[in-house]
Amino acid sequence: MSVELNHTIVHARDNRESAEFLGRILGLEVGEAWGPFVPVLTANGVGLDFATVPAGTIAPQHYAFLVSDEEFDAAFARILEAGITYWADPRMRHPGEINHNHGGRGVYFLDPSGHYLEIITRPYGGDLP
Repeated sequence: MSVELNHTIVHARDNRESAEFLGRILGLEVGEAWGPFVPVLTANGVGLDFATVPAGTIAPQHYAFLVSDEEFDAAFARILEAGITYWADPRMRHPGEINHNHGGRGVYFLDPSGHYLEIITRPYGGDLP
């Protein structure tokens, strides 16, 4: 069997709020709470299980999602509609812009718990022969 990422736990101030935020932006279904977790499953089967943790204990993480051009358009429209601040770069030096790295499009934004979310239409290195 090949190794695949199955799921990861994402610390959140409010597990339901963060799961619903991600689900709403990416057009993903938010699952029913299972113990302390609220799951969001991606198309390739990787689950993000959101868990509420005590205030001040969240270390911001980076989560990048590969999407189609159509999914990018829909997600970006939801980002704009919600008035979410976004950047073209991970250091937040280019606010209000998207990037065209690797022959595609990408954008960075924060979730309610301060995690760095990224949506891209081409994987890194996608412009290599």
